[in-house]
Amino acid sequence: MRLTSEQAEFAAAVRDFAQTEIKPVIGDFYERGEFPANLVRDLGKLGVFGVTLPEEHGGADEGLLMLGLALEEIARVDASVAVTVEAAVTLGAEAVAQFGTDEQKHRWLPRLASGQGLCAFALTEPSGGTDAGHTDTRARLEAGEWVIDGAKCFITNAGTEMTDLIIATATTGPGEVSCIAVEPGTPGLSVGPEYSKVGWRASDTRPVYFDGCRVPEANLVGQRGEGFHQFLHLLEGGRVALAALSTGSAQGCLDEALAHAKERESFGKPIATNQSIAFMLADMRLRAHTARLAWMDAAVKADDGESFGTDAALAKLHASGAAVDNARDATQIFGGYGFMNETPVARAWRDCKILEIGEGTNEVQRMLIARSLGV
Repeated sequence: MRLTSEQAEFAAAVRDFAQTEIKPVIGDFYERGEFPANLVRDLGKLGVFGVTLPEEHGGADEGLLMLGLALEEIARVDASVAVTVEAAVTLGAEAVAQFGTDEQKHRWLPRLASGQGLCAFALTEPSGGTDAGHTDTRARLEAGEWVIDGAKCFITNAGTEMTDLIIATATTGPGEVSCIAVEPGTPGLSVGPEYSKVGWRASDTRPVYFDGCRVPEANLVGQRGEGFHQFLHLLEGGRVALAALSTGSAQGCLDEALAHAKERESFGKPIATNQSIAFMLADMRLRAHTARLAWMDAAVKADDGESFGTDAALAKLHASGAAVDNARDATQIFGGYGFMNETPVARAWRDCKILEIGEGTNEVQRMLIARSLGV
């Protein structure tokens, strides 16, 4: 599809930042497992975190397509920073923007839109996994406060120096799930140590615990008992965003593999001249191209107010598979060098598998697609 001049300029600005600011340094952050706070703040200055949020609260109100363009360009060089943005916006700030009260929006959105603060969405539980409706975390009203008890796992952006807000799902009555916002430093809230992850090592992922954690009744985000429907809606947008991120990873693997294949010589000629390598590169191009078409189509439907749940599932399923396949092929083209952690394709090989798991496993996406077919 053709981008507007504004969309193309925004994508180009993010691409330039990713290539000149993120790419030269992210390998060291990744190796240390360190969160790159300054890079994240600088992305905020570009407007990346506020692109979908209301203008009256510091955002640009531009929609999911514009956010996807940014995520693709960032993920082209690093998925850790990209998922930091994706989770903070589609599952975090968007929860406040779409379901929060006017007071909550005025209180929290300006910093979230500027990228000076991050929002975490605490959904997954140790006993739940894919069954997100299985919510053991409990919250009860007591003297005008929610008292929360429970545990969450695999929560992105929960423990950074920039974390402003954690929105948690909790059972608030029989068959009733609600979303409640908790600010860091609230007594009874504790955030566990950073996980030792296979990939996404420069992003922040931790468990979160609530032990008699008290927050004002006004911290309820959305209607009581509507939390299940709220997070299902948020996940649809999150899947489109993750598909854009996956496309960026697939494209980044192609970029690196193509450059290497043109430079690396074997038996006196560049390995790109070998048909087996050339065909592999052609397949990588095809995957990245079709993944881009899929996520953009879903994003346009979302921005136009159309139903896009099935399109989001299609995009997420296809793009995540494209990223995994391209990471595998790029590693193969790099040969032994592709097994070294300092190469971008080695990082991609470690990063991409989670794309088939996060925002609903690919098995869930197939289930949703099959359901749309009436089977």
